[in-house]
Amino acid sequence: MNYMIEQIKSIPELLRSQYETLLKLNKDLFTPKVCKPLQRIFITGCGDSHHAGINTQFAFQYLSGLPTEFGTSMHMARYHAGFLPKTGPNTNLAIAISVSGEVTRTYEALKAYQDAGALTVAFTATPGSRLASAGNLIFEVPNPAFPVPQHTFVPGVRSFALNLFALYLIAIQIGEARGYLSAELASTWRQELVSVIDAIEIAIKENQHPAKALAEKWQDSREYVFLGSGPNFGIALFSAAKLLEATGDSALGQDMEEWAHLQYFEKEVNTPTVLITAAERDTSRVAEILVAARTIGRRVGIICPSDAHELIKLADEALTFPRVREMFSPLISQIAGELFAAYRAEVIGEPYFRNLTGGRSVEGGGGISRIRTSETWNGWQNEA
Repeated sequence: MNYMIEQIKSIPELLRSQYETLLKLNKDLFTPKVCKPLQRIFITGCGDSHHAGINTQFAFQYLSGLPTEFGTSMHMARYHAGFLPKTGPNTNLAIAISVSGEVTRTYEALKAYQDAGALTVAFTATPGSRLASAGNLIFEVPNPAFPVPQHTFVPGVRSFALNLFALYLIAIQIGEARGYLSAELASTWRQELVSVIDAIEIAIKENQHPAKALAEKWQDSREYVFLGSGPNFGIALFSAAKLLEATGDSALGQDMEEWAHLQYFEKEVNTPTVLITAAERDTSRVAEILVAARTIGRRVGIICPSDAHELIKLADEALTFPRVREMFSPLISQIAGELFAAYRAEVIGEPYFRNLTGGRSVEGGGGISRIRTSETWNGWQNEA
């Protein structure tokens, strides 16, 4: 059984089943008293959690009305938190994302923000974790178990989808609580977000066969490039991450524009290059990059809305989804890349995460990589 495929199929029901829980948690946590003083938002995390910050930054700005920054935990902990604007109590909101709550660098980042005077939110499925100890508020994301055999390690897709869903709900709640959105408009946004779940179900059903066929067609390649802009830059990074975890292939997530400045000059002519778009703000540039990539010999795929006919014509291959609003599109644009990664692993017979062998270990989330046992640093407090 392909357990990654089974987890992807479970995403719609997962989101539906947790909506009311997340809604109540939002309303209990992000009250007008908490939200009205806010002037800016910072989001951080590692790996998939970092990607989630990129995916939702646009939505946070649009729905909360607040400037929002994201960054990796390393960057935010050691090069950002110590320079927060001194704008008064509870004006800077820092959200750190970690399902386990035990990723050292993410804990370090949230603690640094807390020490710098920010209002901190530990966004985690583990309320007794280190991350939770650094949170003024704890947003406990549900993490329903999904049965897999013992010692089977599956690339995370369920937690990522649920984290995105929860973060969108937080953005709407903050906007409503601070009076930026009316109660009626906030309710409309929530209904639109929930409607994306039905679209996800369609995307899963319609992309299974095409994704497997593409995995078979491109099985000779060991290098892949995924491109995206705005919220879907996060999905480009995430898609590359899932492929790397599932197959061990060299996979790169890149900003759409940056590809034209960098990977455009890659020596390997036929590297599969997949553009991910909601076909809104970046449409004109997507069309240009599609033409450029094909002209220099790349095998070009696109993940886009099914009605983006002009873009689809410019690509060699297309995996599509029902059109949704761009700021919510990462919830659905993630699906095709996940399916491709899962089927490619099946096609080439590669175990997920290399079965954590070859010097790797399940201990501490990866063994010698020390993502949960790394030394923390607070030297910024001692600098002039």
